[in-house]
Amino acid sequence: MSATDSSTPSVDANDSGMAAKQPAKRRRALLIVGGVFVLAGLIWFLLWTLVFSTREETDNAYVGGNQVAISAQVPGTVVAILADDTQHVEAGQVLVKLDDTDARVRLEQARSALAQAVRGVRQQTSSAAGADAQVTASRIALNLAEADLKRHLPLLAAHAESPEIVQHLRDAVARARAAVASAQAQASAAHAAIEGADIAHNPAVMLARANFSAAWIAAQRNAIYAPVSGYVAQRSVQLGNSVQPGQQLMTVIPLHNLWIDANFKEGQLRHIRIGQPATVVSDLYGSDVRYHGTVVGIGAGTGSVFSLLPAQNATGNWIKVVQRVTVRIALDDKELDRHPLRVGLSADATIDIRHDQGSVLSPTAQHPAVAQTDVYAQMASKADAEAMRIIRANLPPAGP
Repeated sequence: MSATDSSTPSVDANDSGMAAKQPAKRRRALLIVGGVFVLAGLIWFLLWTLVFSTREETDNAYVGGNQVAISAQVPGTVVAILADDTQHVEAGQVLVKLDDTDARVRLEQARSALAQAVRGVRQQTSSAAGADAQVTASRIALNLAEADLKRHLPLLAAHAESPEIVQHLRDAVARARAAVASAQAQASAAHAAIEGADIAHNPAVMLARANFSAAWIAAQRNAIYAPVSGYVAQRSVQLGNSVQPGQQLMTVIPLHNLWIDANFKEGQLRHIRIGQPATVVSDLYGSDVRYHGTVVGIGAGTGSVFSLLPAQNATGNWIKVVQRVTVRIALDDKELDRHPLRVGLSADATIDIRHDQGSVLSPTAQHPAVAQTDVYAQMASKADAEAMRIIRANLPPAGP
């Protein structure tokens, strides 16, 4: 009994020591778990404050660009195709040629009509000069007739001249005056066709010149030019096709001036403003290549509004669907030159929204042209130069 009784207190002491240690371990574990949650919450708070709350991002973004449709301006038959899909073309380069037989005939007719108009005005100028000379001659004849009458009137008063002779002299003066009036009328009629302008700017010449320019441009339009530099896509024209004005033959896509159309949810637009910086990552190159752009505009409506069949939310059962609005981001041309993109490629867009005091609407001030070309202006200037060459060739030679 003594041995049993002596061992019992030692067992109770060990149990009580272990029981005392367990709450301490539990508290330590709870403190560690609580600290982990607090640390995670602090990290999340810092990430939200310093990173996530300062930007809006979406993977619903695509590369946009101009797609210039190439079409015929005059009817004709295709005789040559000088550019194909994927090829690069320069502005002013000939892409397609049409049969120009009829156009060349009309151009030669207009050329002859212009030369004839110049020569006709030259003839009218000479006729006007002849009419002026006739006026001068008739005035001289009138002066002679009046002088004769003046010499014979004193003789009539002295009864040294017969009345019949004096009457004939008076009739001669009247005829001379009528001749002067007739010559002046003819001179006025001759000058009416040429006065107020030189030969080159005479209305008849200007009309023939305009007809020639129209025929010259029509002949040139049998060669279809590229209005911009870019890459050919969607070529549908074939040799022998009979094309009509406005018929699309191919597309030229400039890959220099591209942009990103990022479709953000309506709740993400709260702090997006024009002028904010943006970062774009294309799926083509991945995160190794980052494009830097600027927000240049926010769409005027959601995609559903501009769809072929807009949603009718006021009829039938209604389910709310979060809408998206397009935000346009302009890219840096230098970065595009280093890493070219293609129209329609997908991308991820991130906009820095820390500075949200800007405008959400584009300003009303006038901006430069979105796109322009001088290819057709050059065509008109060449037509004018050719018309002036024809006019100069038919003008009278310069005097010594």
